[in-house]
Amino acid sequence: MELSIYQVDAFASETFTGNPAGVCITNKPLSDELMLSIAREIAVSETAFLSRENMNLRWFTPEVEVKLCGHGTLSVAHILAETGEAKVGDLMTFNSLSGPLSAKITDTDIELNFPTATLTSEQPLDTQLLKALGLKEDDILSSANFDSKQLIEVVDEQVVMSLSPDFIAMKKLSGRGVVITSASNKPDLDFLSRYFAPWVGVDEDPVTGSNHCALSLFWGEKLGKTELKAYQASARGGYIDMRLLPDNRTTLIGKAITTIKGVMFV
Repeated sequence: MELSIYQVDAFASETFTGNPAGVCITNKPLSDELMLSIAREIAVSETAFLSRENMNLRWFTPEVEVKLCGHGTLSVAHILAETGEAKVGDLMTFNSLSGPLSAKITDTDIELNFPTATLTSEQPLDTQLLKALGLKEDDILSSANFDSKQLIEVVDEQVVMSLSPDFIAMKKLSGRGVVITSASNKPDLDFLSRYFAPWVGVDEDPVTGSNHCALSLFWGEKLGKTELKAYQASARGGYIDMRLLPDNRTTLIGKAITTIKGVMFV
């Protein structure tokens, strides 16, 4: 069997920035085993699989399936537009493990409509996790949980930028993923973040759209805003604009660029 395969830099306006995602669009659904094998072969943080038959969208890391992936969804919408299956003004709806998700193609961007995450208060943070992250107690302003992940607000962006976690030590602890965030001192940005998820095979994710469904709520309430601009400060880096909607939904806005396209023989 021959499959068309793409790699896309998502939440990026130039190549080799943002978050690379694999994209595989087929008429019929593929088996779970095959999708995981393809994700392992492509070997980026997530590969997105869309079945045209039922518009079912799924995402796999090289290790596991995930319930929600912003940059993978953005990448699929980008490929559909680039190949002519979608055009400017189209609103596409995908079925996913997180319910219906939509993507709108505009003249300049792609707008994703995702569920806003639910934030819950964090219990006292694990001191071993803080040590593995390289955080001191006086670096931390607040914390919360969402979607089995931890969100930790720190005092300033220098703390975020300077982190160099011990991923081996982190994997010895229980966890799913950790977001470290702070307010930005740049006038054109509201906040920045980094995301570490060695438990699912992604030591540091370059740009994580789904996390911004929680960060939008966290910083929206903190700053009293419904429109926010953010930067995920990984080595590749990427920008995300957000709008908090009144129906517990969040719009994530970004650009994408195709970097690789070809055929995989399976």
